[in-house]
Amino acid sequence: MHVVIMGCGRVGSSLAKALERLGHSVAVIDKDAQAFRRLGGDFHGQQVVGIGFDRKVLVEAGIERAGAFAAVSNGDNSNIISARVARETFGVHHVVARIYDAKRAAVYERLGIPTVATVPWTTDRLMRMLIPEGEASAWRDPSGTVAVLQLPLHEGWVGRRVAELEETVGTRVAFIMRFGTGVLPEPGTLVQADDVVYVAALSGTVTEVCAAAAQPPEEAH
Repeated sequence: MHVVIMGCGRVGSSLAKALERLGHSVAVIDKDAQAFRRLGGDFHGQQVVGIGFDRKVLVEAGIERAGAFAAVSNGDNSNIISARVARETFGVHHVVARIYDAKRAAVYERLGIPTVATVPWTTDRLMRMLIPEGEASAWRDPSGTVAVLQLPLHEGWVGRRVAELEETVGTRVAFIMRFGTGVLPEPGTLVQADDVVYVAALSGTVTEVCAAAAQPPEEAH
């Protein structure tokens, strides 16, 4: 697959090199030619000097045959404009933009443009390292409001219905990992031994949800 990356900072250069190692063709755009030094001598992809939302620059970088586009410069406005041009003008299916402002990121997510909101993402990574396993989220939406996390489930829940678990802990079961396969449960699905249960919860309720799930069903009510 051909991938176009706008921004050759630390993130852009690292992403470009990682994609090339995986066998993809890569073109990197940056307005500063000196930025391409970060790519090193082993990088064989295309280096295009210019503004990432300029259509001529994008065409030079091969946007018309690209399967993916990443906007990871240090400017929110530039990233979102270039991402929209790639998606709406050139029809690139896989587009992502790095956004520093989490509120903006939430807006653009609603417009159908996936974003990586730097502050919430970094915060979540730190939480995974600092908070005991089970309370750290596996995923968080760009605004940081909703978290998907693995429940530290008490063994007493084995054989109980998913609907009962949801009612007790006050959240929704997103999916279950069962024998290495993801399962989308129905309300009547029974929790089995060795199930790994993931739930979607409001960020402010994570501690309470985990505490309730860690109790046997009788005590949790």
